[in-house]
Amino acid sequence: MAKATERLQRYLENELEECQDEDVKQRLDELGTLETALSPAQVSAELGVLAALANDTRYTLARVLVAAEEELCVCELLAVVDVSESGLSHALSALVDAGLVTGRKDGRWKKYRATNRAVALVTVLDGSVSDV
Repeated sequence: MAKATERLQRYLENELEECQDEDVKQRLDELGTLETALSPAQVSAELGVLAALANDTRYTLARVLVAAEEELCVCELLAVVDVSESGLSHALSALVDAGLVTGRKDGRWKKYRATNRAVALVTVLDGSVSDV
């Protein structure tokens, strides 16, 4: 930690043109506040959401469900992705666990819908990637 503090002090000296020990302490306190703003549980939950999207099949399913703006049956989703029924089931289960889709039984059929969280993430991603 001493090396990090030394680097921070050099940075602050560069930015402020003069740096006192109080400046370093104040900045460390500010940075500590930023760090504690995220609880370990929140970080873990957010990483779980990102991990759920870090797979071609799951990501495609999330995007399709967001674009559909309605429930889609498992049979419809199976027509969209090239996986087995078991693979589709596992992918949808991971998306449900991450809070990105919801599922419900409708007689013999199982239907899925994107959650607001999925819509928000896809919207952010749409705005963050430039056309190639």
